[in-house]
Amino acid sequence: MSVAIVTGSAGLIGSEAARHFASLGLDVVGVDNDMRSRFFGAEASTAWNVQRLKSSLGDRYTHYDLDIRDREGLAKIFARYGRDVAVVIHTAAQPSHDWAVRDPYTDFDVNAVGTLNVLQNVREHCIEAPVIHCSTNKVYGDRPNSLPFVELETRWELEPGHRYYHGITEDMSIDQCLHSVFGASKVAADVMVQEYGRYFDMKTAVFRGGTLTGPAHSATELHGFLAYVMRCNMERRTYRMFGYKGKQVRDAIHSHDVVSAFEAFFRNPRSAAVYNLGGGRHSHTSMLEAFALAEKITGTEMVTEYVDQNRIGDHIWWVGSNAAFQADYPDWKQVYDVPMILQEIYEANVDKWLPTA
Repeated sequence: MSVAIVTGSAGLIGSEAARHFASLGLDVVGVDNDMRSRFFGAEASTAWNVQRLKSSLGDRYTHYDLDIRDREGLAKIFARYGRDVAVVIHTAAQPSHDWAVRDPYTDFDVNAVGTLNVLQNVREHCIEAPVIHCSTNKVYGDRPNSLPFVELETRWELEPGHRYYHGITEDMSIDQCLHSVFGASKVAADVMVQEYGRYFDMKTAVFRGGTLTGPAHSATELHGFLAYVMRCNMERRTYRMFGYKGKQVRDAIHSHDVVSAFEAFFRNPRSAAVYNLGGGRHSHTSMLEAFALAEKITGTEMVTEYVDQNRIGDHIWWVGSNAAFQADYPDWKQVYDVPMILQEIYEANVDKWLPTA
């Protein structure tokens, strides 16, 4: 028996990873206690995704309603499966800047200490299993905001000759900049994953994600950019833009493309690998441009409100480079771009996200 342990298995990337690795013939053990509903409210609950996994995967999926902060409970799971564990995919996290400020203890305990709990259990029970960790581009703090952006009609942009025009690479410093409380907890987790790879010679990968998205996102204002844009348009909600004239740029990568990168690493793992993973120049948009795409898909105008204050540490522009990952795994290719992503989100929710008034 070969087992994939997936933390945060009911979330966007976790659920996609569960389905993907089950399709490869692995039994999947999911760990998720629906903390997202506590973070963001009932509408953000991922309980529906657990039921979908159980229904679609059947006996290939075993679910544990467990908090990754529960060391004793987590240890029992890893001890039960032991050397049968072929890969560990760690996606569980507290993902919001705003929420972290309100409760920094919980944020750090989930993001940093929870990651340590996972790593130590792998070390003790299945040290040969590759560990795939979902980090974030927020580990770079607000360093990207020091880049020489120019203002265009619908976006901020770099000049074509700039070294990061084709995407920010992993050589950008994470030091001496503002991270946000959330960013700092993710830095701690990110570095610990690297350290376990180097110090204990474990196979670990840090994937510093851009905007991870897809139709399985439980969209809410504080997390899930493209899904929340489409949800606001379809339900006639007001979408609040925070600063930068609504011209801030994000690269967006579909959950399918993310987990195909995970598979590539699983099949040929390395020690203490660090990769930016996002839409890159293949898939990126400003907020204003995303609004226009959503309106084109639905034929309905966005309802928006502008708040003339950006979120602390928020990026003006982020397009990450996937060059380092593609150099190590040249067979990996992106499939989705932003228009495809928004269209799929719309089609997946057309009967669910209806106007409330």
